Amino acid sequence: MLAHNALRAATLANYTAFRTYQVVDLKGKVHAEEIGQMEYRAPDQKKFVVTSESGSVLVRRLALNALIASEIETTSGKQHHDSAISPANYSLDLLGEQQVGPYQCFVAQVVPKRRDKYLFEGKVWIDAEDYAVVRIDGHPAKKLSFWIQRADFVRQYQKIDNFWLPQRDMTFVDVRLYGKKVLTIDHRDYSVNLSVAIDGTPPCKC
Repeated sequence: MLAHNALRAATLANYTAFRTYQVVDLKGKVHAEEIGQMEYRAPDQKKFVVTSESGSVLVRRLALNALIASEIETTSGKQHHDSAISPANYSLDLLGEQQVGPYQCFVAQVVPKRRDKYLFEGKVWIDAEDYAVVRIDGHPAKKLSFWIQRADFVRQYQKIDNFWLPQRDMTFVDVRLYGKKVLTIDHRDYSVNLSVAIDGTPPCKC
């Protein structure tokens, strides 16, 4: 898996995608929403530009803006390397195989090797052909804050131009004094650019 991830990372120059962030209650009422464009540039730069926002200013500031800032921080520098699914960070126990949509996957139990808010505990589904992560179910290895009592998440990936990129995130959060809420992130309209070799030819899509 690490070797395949390294090959894909080496050929991904940058991408842009539109994202919709929402905080909804268990009845489906939207309390806050932000829509914008996320831009990634290899190897570790992300920038998010908001195009529209609505709902509670307080929820956007404390939940959505904090989430976006945390992702950008995680992508860059030390946090990026510390959060990778690797033997340095996790122990994996193979549970078997399972079909996830059109993909045949290996299923593994994931146990973090340290209590860190950038790591998670749960299960991961890995494509049997590409050795790429297709789905993650879990919760943070460390409590996020005094206000967030629990956060269980599901992240689904999609295959675009031989790259596996986020498709949808759902996080079920129990917030102290505020109740249970669902945070969703929808990723759409990707535009992916590949790195170019020294001689000017595109790299092979390994």
